[in-house]
Amino acid sequence: MSNSKQLLNEVTGMETGVHGQYKSWFLDYASYVILERAVPAIDDGLKPVQRRILHAMKEMDDGRLNKAANIIGQTMQYHPHGDASIQDALVNLGQKDLLIDTQGNWGDNRTGDDAAAPRYIEARLSKFALEVAFNAKTTEWQLSYDGRKKEPVSLPMKFPLVLAQGAEGIAVGLSTKILPHNFNELIDASIKYLRGKKFELFPDFQTGGMADASLYNEGKRGGRIRCRAHIEELDKKSIVIRDVPYGVTTTQLMESIVKANDQGKIKIKKVVDNTAAQVEVVVELAPGISPDITIDALYAFTDCEVSIAPNACVIVEQKPLFLSVSELLKISTDRTRELLKKELEIKLAELQDQWHYSSLEKIFFEEKIYKELEKKHATWDKVIEAIAAAFEPFLKKLKRGINRGDILKLTEKPVRRIYKLDIDELNEKIRGIEKEIKDTRNNLNNLVDFAVAYFENLKSKYGANRKRKTELKPFDVIKARQVAIANARLYVNRSEGFIGTGLKKDEFITECSDLDDIIAFTRRGQMKIVKAGDKVYIGKDIIHVAVFQKNDERLTYNMIYTDGETGVAYAKRFNVTGITRDKIYDLTRGHEKSKVNYFSVNPNGEAESVSITLSPNSSARNKNLEYYFEELEIKTRTAIGNQVTKYPIRSVKIKDAGVSTLGALNLWFDDAFGRLNTEEKGEWLGSFQPDEKILVVFQDGSYEITDTELNQRFDVKQIVLIEKFNPEKLITAIYRDMDKLQFNVKRFRIETTTLHSRFLFVKEGEGNMLEAVTTVDKPVVSIKSGRGQQARTTKVKLDGFVEVMGWKAVGNKLADYTKSTEIEWIHKPESPQQELF
Repeated sequence: MSNSKQLLNEVTGMETGVHGQYKSWFLDYASYVILERAVPAIDDGLKPVQRRILHAMKEMDDGRLNKAANIIGQTMQYHPHGDASIQDALVNLGQKDLLIDTQGNWGDNRTGDDAAAPRYIEARLSKFALEVAFNAKTTEWQLSYDGRKKEPVSLPMKFPLVLAQGAEGIAVGLSTKILPHNFNELIDASIKYLRGKKFELFPDFQTGGMADASLYNEGKRGGRIRCRAHIEELDKKSIVIRDVPYGVTTTQLMESIVKANDQGKIKIKKVVDNTAAQVEVVVELAPGISPDITIDALYAFTDCEVSIAPNACVIVEQKPLFLSVSELLKISTDRTRELLKKELEIKLAELQDQWHYSSLEKIFFEEKIYKELEKKHATWDKVIEAIAAAFEPFLKKLKRGINRGDILKLTEKPVRRIYKLDIDELNEKIRGIEKEIKDTRNNLNNLVDFAVAYFENLKSKYGANRKRKTELKPFDVIKARQVAIANARLYVNRSEGFIGTGLKKDEFITECSDLDDIIAFTRRGQMKIVKAGDKVYIGKDIIHVAVFQKNDERLTYNMIYTDGETGVAYAKRFNVTGITRDKIYDLTRGHEKSKVNYFSVNPNGEAESVSITLSPNSSARNKNLEYYFEELEIKTRTAIGNQVTKYPIRSVKIKDAGVSTLGALNLWFDDAFGRLNTEEKGEWLGSFQPDEKILVVFQDGSYEITDTELNQRFDVKQIVLIEKFNPEKLITAIYRDMDKLQFNVKRFRIETTTLHSRFLFVKEGEGNMLEAVTTVDKPVVSIKSGRGQQARTTKVKLDGFVEVMGWKAVGNKLADYTKSTEIEWIHKPESPQQELF
């Protein structure tokens, strides 16, 4: 064995060698990072640097603001790292707006702006922090890193702070990500837990936005929460983003939008950040671009939507532990209850000491035992003994014995106090102490009620301005392929069998996106679906190329082909809904000499008639035939088809375009997402032919005629009525006229034909808004006014009350407006979709 190998074996085999040292040092380092830097403790929800900052601020606290630089310097007595880490942690605490009151520029977590230098900004502990986080009597102490000072092992936190603030940290071998929750909801959940009731917790972010917490999994590993910004349509040329998702700044958001535009996934003119007190990022659209599709594309391709994976890890008894948010809240609430119990026990002991001394004081002066001080005793010890002996007859009035310290304390009273003593005042003091003792014992015996009252008090004092900022709602699934803007041009070389976006010298087919699938058919009767690319081989003699729409059951292909083996011609109609990409599908009987004689694409299942000319050399008597595709059923692509002729075909030409053989399109409106759909989700709107439209009436007294495009977005909060549009139907509308303080009613027909434009049909004015609307023929309305015994209800048949007028007319007065007036329809709507309001 060589000397080097022998040395290596010796080194790696020894516990004190490199292997052993690496194992020991790495574990020490990992433990240090986990316990002392990255992961918060369950006891107070704080990391060590945060705890040291708060402790240093408590030492400095005099009610006034302190320079952040001074706070950092004070904290460095306890924190063994540099000032930069303390500064970052201090700014982070200040931005959470819970434990620290701040003054100056502390940065903005919405825009990503940094805080000003520590010498320019100030802070102090908030009243909330002083109430819930500090109590020297219940705090466990330890020496600081250099042994010169004492610092808390953990603060006596009487609040689920780790859930209110959230926490994030990366350690060695693990990480933690606890999302912030709403202040008031945490208190409500703590109260429910103390009462033995069930509770649920969901994140709430300072940045606002929307969140889909359906997969939150109580914040445990494996859970996920989707966060979105609120996006509104300003007009047909621009949209505005009103907030940002959690963890995203406006700068990052704008960069992601520009990147998506550069990649061709969206088309915009420019994006402008107008953020001030509120987030406002304006996106101006390119000409001809749909705002609805762009909003979906922003969610699909930019940081307007982010997915967050929570991972709640905390330090419990010097070990990292993965818990759910409900478990975190239960542990925190139990600790709060125990701290309250400990405080009550300490208070009770202090009150008992006060009662004991006050009672001694009362006896001392009331029974004139103090005169023993005037007698001449040999020594001071004899004086103490004489006073102790004088108390002997009164020991039954006390709750514990008298010690030397009690007597010494009595003798320290100044002589003038003896002459001014007010026995009645002392009796009143004892009665007050006895009441406090009784209340304290009652609180200890009813600790749950006391803890509930404590939390309720926190909510009443500090919860008024802490309403939920993040809207919880389920999100619809946005398919990126459906909302991607066409950023490429598709070409085909039919003879050589190639398609692609790079064949710019060949025949142009359509615009597409790089996310699209392309479907192609060849003269041989084969079909293939491929991903859009620069140059993709399909097969020679291509007869049709298009962007593939998956699961489109209305798009129908009509085809006549000749079987290469038998020479028999077949006709078939089929859909292509789902396939395997890059696989060749044979639509004929499979012979290599089979060929397609006729092929058509029909978006709504149209069935044309065709003229067929047979070969002149065929033995058929009649060489001109007509064939009607409407006689064929739509089957699968693997069907052979129906026989057309056994003779050779020379040509097939279309004779009549024909009409759709499919039923009308059934549409539903899903008010959970504000979307049209064909999956029977929500309320059925009706069966629609291709040229039929939808009527939407809004709360502000406007209406819009729109098509049946499924990519449209509707603001459910603004919609009063949505139904299939019938231009012959009368609309009956009741609205508030705040100028004259009355309700007006009008009946009118829709006279406009412009799609996707809103038309105001109520009188313009501040506060004017729609109260009720319907499209039934003979509406009857109930008007209830007044309250109590003076309440009066009137029924009005509106078809006789008001004549049909133009959509711009003001209408007739129906009733006076008061806040207590209630208006509702009492007729039965003709169909489910005719009345939503």
